[in-house]
Amino acid sequence: MNHTMTSSYHRLYSFRRCPYAMRARLGILFAELQVELREITLKNKPPQMLAISPKGTVPVLQLLDGAVIEESREIMIWALEQQDPQRLLDEKTLQQANALIDKNDNEFKYWLDRYKYADRHLEMTQTEYRQKGEAFLQVLEALLTKNTYLLGKNITIADIGIMPFVRQFAHVDSDIFYSLPYPNLQRWLQDWLQDPFFLQAMSKFQPWQEGDEAVIFC
Repeated sequence: MNHTMTSSYHRLYSFRRCPYAMRARLGILFAELQVELREITLKNKPPQMLAISPKGTVPVLQLLDGAVIEESREIMIWALEQQDPQRLLDEKTLQQANALIDKNDNEFKYWLDRYKYADRHLEMTQTEYRQKGEAFLQVLEALLTKNTYLLGKNITIADIGIMPFVRQFAHVDSDIFYSLPYPNLQRWLQDWLQDPFFLQAMSKFQPWQEGDEAVIFC
């Protein structure tokens, strides 16, 4: 179902701290696109967002023609297919990038959630959940032993697609994270946390309400 839009910008519903939404915002920034950003609160989701995406998860991108993209990975790819000045969608690495993002989304995220909310998942200890998650960190560490970025000397969608989740894992207990034997991964994350695009992606905005002036994110 298409909902026509009055704005002259594509519209992104986002939540600042959500790693999926971070990935989408990074894709838009690397594509050098402008969108209208609507920051939401998870406890009080705007009916305008639920009307176009009843599943109620962020990010959601509503295009000017009314089409809706509801998956963070698809938003990231869509943005870079519009324009990709830094060639994050490099054909030589695309297959490998997609495989890494699959592993992140389908395996690592499972253990990350349990590590972060170990008090809700009592089948294992927090340490055991962390160790399960570390299997993926070891894969990333091995890649970063050879290169500045995950798949070479240049940024690819693997980096922006995975970094927000590694950041979340690190923030569960940063003392522990930085004591783990992954120096290249730690360097990579630190570099990203200071990256101008990431700092821009993490700009704070008031939650959107009907009638607010549009926030143009670019």
